[in-house]
Amino acid sequence: MNLDEAVRSGLTDIAAHKLRSVLSLAAIAFGAAAVLYTCAIVSESFQKQKAAFDLVGPGPIQITHISWRKKEDKSLRLSPGLTSRDADAIRKVLPWLNMVSPTISSYGRFEYGGLEGGMNVRGVGPEWAKRNWVYTLRGRYFRASDYAEGTRVCVLVEPGGWAKGKPPEERRWSYYTNDVETLVTHHDLIGKDILISKLPFTVIGILKEPPKDMDPRWFQTNDRAQVVVPLKASQRYLQNSWNDDKPDPDRIEQIDLDTGSLGTVELAKERLNALFKELHRGEEDFTVVDLKQEIQNKVNEMRAQAVTIMSLGVIAILAGGVGIMNVTLATIFSRIREIGVRRAVGATRYDVLFQFVTEAMLLGVFGGFVGIGLGLACLLFLAEGGPDKLAALAWWHFLATMGVAMGTCFLFSLYPAYQASAFDPVEALRYE
Repeated sequence: MNLDEAVRSGLTDIAAHKLRSVLSLAAIAFGAAAVLYTCAIVSESFQKQKAAFDLVGPGPIQITHISWRKKEDKSLRLSPGLTSRDADAIRKVLPWLNMVSPTISSYGRFEYGGLEGGMNVRGVGPEWAKRNWVYTLRGRYFRASDYAEGTRVCVLVEPGGWAKGKPPEERRWSYYTNDVETLVTHHDLIGKDILISKLPFTVIGILKEPPKDMDPRWFQTNDRAQVVVPLKASQRYLQNSWNDDKPDPDRIEQIDLDTGSLGTVELAKERLNALFKELHRGEEDFTVVDLKQEIQNKVNEMRAQAVTIMSLGVIAILAGGVGIMNVTLATIFSRIREIGVRRAVGATRYDVLFQFVTEAMLLGVFGGFVGIGLGLACLLFLAEGGPDKLAALAWWHFLATMGVAMGTCFLFSLYPAYQASAFDPVEALRYE
């Protein structure tokens, strides 16, 4: 029997037993969909990881202040907290670092031309632009004199919108207005004064963010400033209102560092921990974090989700494989006399085995195509950031999905097909 005859025979058998064929096909299709979905998540996670690593630099470290909120964890007040003096000490002890960038965040109310609202304010130093710079600048950025004197100037951040359309999960909140976005997009503010916490700040520039669905800062979604000011200006005029500690004009909340290479990160962390324990009088009111490890942890969470989905897919594929085996066995025992006739007219054992394996693999082909369609639909309509996951798929992901579906059917049909080829022709002809 050639391939063409085996395919026609298989299609005829599938059409004759629609229900059991559809049930087996459905399990294979669900498993194939899970395989494709997993491929999309893992591929996107690799792309996001690479983009994030390129953005943060070769040896990124982040030092953050710990707020003592719980009564049992209350600070002993021996430490002054995280201050600009810590950043100066780092520069002296570790002069080989590529970047030492202290920052402070605060919340302020803005007023301009009858429009007012809240905004997140970020006070930054001269080296802030060395990391996570994804902006397009209109106007000018801060000068050295702005940093040194704490001039009341600011740069507003304009949201980048969506390049591929707002996703469904974002449309649910579209009725909420963004006061800062309204301010930036509806007014020409460069050279104008706006009030931030009742104090006038001159707008010298606008930083346009990239579209949200193309922003490589996906790992810092909750760390976005809406207006940037010189660090000294923030410390002097915009102290945090929610901090329990006594206001300190030198306070900062975070220091971003870059060692220049991945191999020096651990050495720098050890020295920084020792330095800060000395500066903070033994109080551990700070954390020293390898930023690349933090990104890797987030990527691992994404891949863990993919593994969970893949596990369900494997179960479905195994169930489909068992179904294929049962379908093949049922087909064989309903066609024993036909097998005897074929063997009597010259068909070899290989011909019989080939016929039944081909028939089973047809279900794998149909299941693979249905599974690919189902997986694409899930990515497009159900997954968060579906278009990005679709874009992460390569041609070989589809081949791999088809290979899994067909391979499952091939493996689970081998045993029953072998049993069929082993029937004695004389006994098969006598079978009623």
